[in-house]
This record gives sequence, C-alpha cells and structure tokens, in this order.
Amino acid sequence: MAIVRYLWLVNISFLIIILCSNGEKSYHAVVVIHGVLTGSDSMELISNRIEEMHPGSQVYNIIRFAGWESLKPMWRQVEEIGMDVISIGAAFPEGINLIGYSQGGLLARAILQRFPQHNVRNFISLSSPQAGQYGTRFLHLFFPNLVCETAYELFYSKVGQLTSVGNYWNDPHHQELYLKYSKFLPYVNNEETNKIVFKSGLAKLNRMILIGGPDDGVITPWQSSQFGYYDQNETVVELRNRSIYQDDLIGLQTLDKEGKLNIITVPGIPHYGWHKNISIIDEFLLPYLD
Repeated sequence: MAIVRYLWLVNISFLIIILCSNGEKSYHAVVVIHGVLTGSDSMELISNRIEEMHPGSQVYNIIRFAGWESLKPMWRQVEEIGMDVISIGAAFPEGINLIGYSQGGLLARAILQRFPQHNVRNFISLSSPQAGQYGTRFLHLFFPNLVCETAYELFYSKVGQLTSVGNYWNDPHHQELYLKYSKFLPYVNNEETNKIVFKSGLAKLNRMILIGGPDDGVITPWQSSQFGYYDQNETVVELRNRSIYQDDLIGLQTLDKEGKLNIITVPGIPHYGWHKNISIIDEFLLPYLD
C-alpha cells in the first residue's frame, strides 16, 4: 500500500508540473459595455485585443441598448444589463472584470452599486461622466437646438428624465433642481440619500481604474471621468476636494486609502479614440485585467 500511495503522489506531482509548465495563465472573464448611440460593434477592438493578448479569456460584449435605445432611462439599462453581469458572474465564481466606455462606464459603475452581491474584481471606467455632464458639444449630439444654460428646463422635468442624458445632466447653476428632479445621478452618487448599499458595491472591488484626459472634447468637464466636477462658478473641483470623496459617500476614499483606486490621465486622446486605440488598451486596460 505504501508503494501504491508513493506512486500515486509521484503521478499527481508530475501532472501538476506538466500543467504548470505547459499551461497558459488563466485570466478572469471580462464584461464590456458600450457607450451612447453606439453598440457592441464599437467595442470589438477592445474585445478582440483582450482575447489576443490574454489567450483563453472569455469576453462578453454587451449588445443591449444599442443605437437610439441607449437613450432609454439609465435605471432601466442598469437593471437589464445588471442582470447580465450577475448571470455572467455566476458562471465564473472566481470573479470577473468589468469595462465601461463613456455612458457605459457610468452604467457599469451603477450596476456595481445596484447589485452589491456582484463578484466583479476590477472595474475600468474609460472616459465616462461619473460626476455628471454639462457641455454643449456633448449636448448637441442628441439635442442640436439646446444650450447648456437652458437645458435644465428640459432635463429637470418628467419628460427629460425619460432620457439617459437627462439622468446624468448635472447643471452646476441649478443644484436644487438637480437634486429634486434627477432620478439617477444623485442616487448613485449617494447625494442626500445615505444608502449604504450604494457604497458597499464599490468598496468591495479589488481595484477601480478611472481613465480620462484633457483633450477628450466631449465629457465636460473632462475631470468628470475621475469624479471631479464644476462648482457654481464653473471652476473644476478635483475628486479629493469634493464631498463625494471627503465624506466617502460611495466608497471612493475607502478604495483610495487601501491603494485600490487608480486615477489615470492621458493627454492627446479625443473622446472617440479611447476605445479605438490599441496603445490605450495595451497600456491602461490589459494590465488591470487579471
């Protein structure tokens, strides 16, 4: 019996050595969420590059809410795409990674908060209006005749709140109306709601990566991609000087103090170039996909 047991241990050890020497590194599955007025096809470069550079990776490129459907209310998108993320996560109990571009990054972040039972390990927000949006160029993509100064009259109404854009329009000059009428961003930013659930879903991440840059040209202010935003004088207040961080409303300070918050600024990249630039993918996405 001792000889049999010895031979069994030798065979197991040999098998482990073979697997370790010949096997490729095992990467966690990745979920990718596209931006507004586009679809999963716009994220194919990211998906294909991940599969190429991380052989064996399972990449799930969300197809829901493509094109004009992406203007549906944010909570509806969070619920439906969120169930996809939870279902994918259930198939990979060791955890998954999550990437969101532009509006998709804000959706992804809200999904993590709405479904705190998620098993997302690392979340990458790629040029997303995390603190909101207040910019003419962005606005004119959807509503050519609107200007920033009067857009609040539409967005802070029942009709305006039926659009995704209205849900995260954050007018620095009309904060009372924003808090009163906006049905999405004040909640996921935990402003005046004090819901622990919206904090725990982010605080459990292994890492959050916030990517943006001064030449974005669409996200306004561009620092919104890193939770910075305008004050009432349209002076940008950086993340760590805002109450969302100082009061740790959604877990950003917690992540930062634990070394789990990465803020990356890349100049020279226009908004429509972030997800179509292999250098960006290789340098700032792949290293965080374990």
